[in-house]
Amino acid sequence: MSEESRVAIVTGAARGIGAATARRLAADGMAVAVVDIEEAATKETVDAIVGAGGRALGVGADVSDRDQVEAAVARVAADLGAPTVLVNNAGVLRDNLLFKMTNADWDTVMGVHLRGAFLFSQATQKHMVDRKWGRIVNLSSTSALGNRGQANYATAKAGLQGFTKTLAIELGPFGVTVNAVAPGFIVTDMTAATAARMKVDFEDLQKHAAAEIPVRRPGRPEDVAHTISFLASEGAGFVSGQVIYVAGGPRA
Repeated sequence: MSEESRVAIVTGAARGIGAATARRLAADGMAVAVVDIEEAATKETVDAIVGAGGRALGVGADVSDRDQVEAAVARVAADLGAPTVLVNNAGVLRDNLLFKMTNADWDTVMGVHLRGAFLFSQATQKHMVDRKWGRIVNLSSTSALGNRGQANYATAKAGLQGFTKTLAIELGPFGVTVNAVAPGFIVTDMTAATAARMKVDFEDLQKHAAAEIPVRRPGRPEDVAHTISFLASEGAGFVSGQVIYVAGGPRA
């Protein structure tokens, strides 16, 4: 099966890393389901793919809701074909120091990152197993190593690494690889929101981050999309259960 006949699902693909990944996989020749919480929000990404000559479908779904996830995957299979590439990218921030963090702050982050990846992986794996070929890429983060004010987010991103390694063991015999990408500082709406929470200028935050990154620049969504493109490719068939840090160098 060539890339041209494959179908990919990218969650949280209305903007940022998800949008860049959806566009990249489409450029690789895949049909792409652009999933986000509101279907209307996917229009820009879908239009960009279609405008470049690709095939795309916008799908609205709450990744933490089993019924919505299963309906989304069924719709993708009916409209585009059986999905054999899945990128679990959907994410949210509810940053706070431990003593201020609420149950909702914790549960929302766990629901989107962990339950979302679980539900989409579970709903798509049967398509991959049936075809004896599949690629799952989960989005972790350097925050998995610990980050002030992100007990919930860091825990979720570390959990995704364990999830990745376990699925790689379970699904490997069926021709399915499972890997994680852990971005460092990437210029997105999410990091802009972090700057706002910290009450610092976003440009200043980028300069500060670049000074601590060995390659001396912040990352771009495309940097992450390139790595995901490789992991989703035919050529990555002997790479599984790995966590690849896309962070411009080791974290000090």
